[in-house]
Amino acid sequence: MTLPALLPGTSASAVADAYARLAEVFPGLRAEVLRWDEPTPSGPGWVGADELAAGGDALDGFLAWDDEQVLRDYGQQARPDVVASFGFHRYAWPACLLVTVPWFLHRRVPRIPAGDVAFQRALGHLTVRVREFACLPDDPAAGLPGARVVADESALRSEVLASVAEHIGSVLDGFGPRMRRGRRALWGMATDEIVEGLWYVAHLLGEERRAMAELEALLPGTTKPYVGTAGFRELTGPDGEPLPTRDRASCCLFYTLRPEDTCVTCPRTCDADRVRKLSAVH
Repeated sequence: MTLPALLPGTSASAVADAYARLAEVFPGLRAEVLRWDEPTPSGPGWVGADELAAGGDALDGFLAWDDEQVLRDYGQQARPDVVASFGFHRYAWPACLLVTVPWFLHRRVPRIPAGDVAFQRALGHLTVRVREFACLPDDPAAGLPGARVVADESALRSEVLASVAEHIGSVLDGFGPRMRRGRRALWGMATDEIVEGLWYVAHLLGEERRAMAELEALLPGTTKPYVGTAGFRELTGPDGEPLPTRDRASCCLFYTLRPEDTCVTCPRTCDADRVRKLSAVH
C-alpha cells in the first residue's frame, strides 16, 4: 500500500531519531531532514548529489578538494582516477548511512533520490528530503504520510538495496568516467561503502556483531548490481581473541600513494598484517 507523499512538517518524524543517534556516536557527521517545502542548502561548500551525478563543474570543484588534500598530506600528485576514487568514497560512505542507519536502528528505509540530498563536506553535514520510506506493518510510523508498508524483513532488505542503488547509481554516472573502472568494479566500491559505513557506526553503537549478521543477510552475493557478499570473517589475535575483519570487493587505490600501508580490509593485506594492525587497536 502506498500512502500520500510527505506533507510539510511531517518528514522528520520517520528517520530524524536515527540521524540524531548517528550524530551522538559520530559527531563528525550530521544528517538533517528538510521539511517538504524547505529549500535545499546551496552556496559555498555545498553540493547537491544531483550536481555530482551530472559530472560537470560541481564535480570538478568537489574533486579539487581531494586533489589538494593528497598533495598536502602525502607530498605527491595522485592520478586523476585515484582522486576520483577518493572523492567517490568520501561522498558515498556517508550517503549510504542515510539509508542504512534508519534501517538498522528502526527498520525504516528512506528513498533518497539524488535531487533530494546535499552535502557540505567541510562540515560533515548532509541534508535530505524524505518524501517516502518503507517500513514493516507493526511500525508505529506505518500510518504516517509517505509510509510504504512492506511484508517482512526480506522485503525491507530489498528496499535498502533499491534505495542505495537508486542514489549511488546516479552518482556513479558522474564519478564513473573519471574513476576509469568497469561497471563491476564500480559496484564493488558501492558494496564496500554500504558494508563498511554501517559496520563502523554499529561498532560505535556497541552493536557490531548484530550489524555483521544484518549485512550478511543484506548482501548474500546474488543481488545485482552489487558485487560480492558482506565479506566478513574472523581471525585470531595473539592471545586467542577473535578479530573480526572482512575482504573488500574493491580497492580504494591508497596503495598508489603508500604501497607499504594498505587498508586492513584491502585484498592486498595478508592475514598476518591484519592481525598485527587489528591487535594494535583492540
